[in-house]
Amino acid sequence: MLLQIKDSGELVKIVNVQELIDPTVESIQAQEQRGQEEQSPESYQKESLVFPSGENLPRCWVDANYRNAKAS
Repeated sequence: MLLQIKDSGELVKIVNVQELIDPTVESIQAQEQRGQEEQSPESYQKESLVFPSGENLPRCWVDANYRNAKAS
């Protein structure tokens, strides 16, 4: 799965999608997509990533208490 870094607009390939959708994990491993060589995985904060369309990640992927906030 590819996501985009908010500030730079560069694409990154998510190494482990389970980490991405787990709301208790704040940073994930991803590889920058530049050049033809495979880049080494680096750590990225979920809050700094968006979908390539510019849409934010779903709240249930980034906030472990998203259900509690709805009830208030």
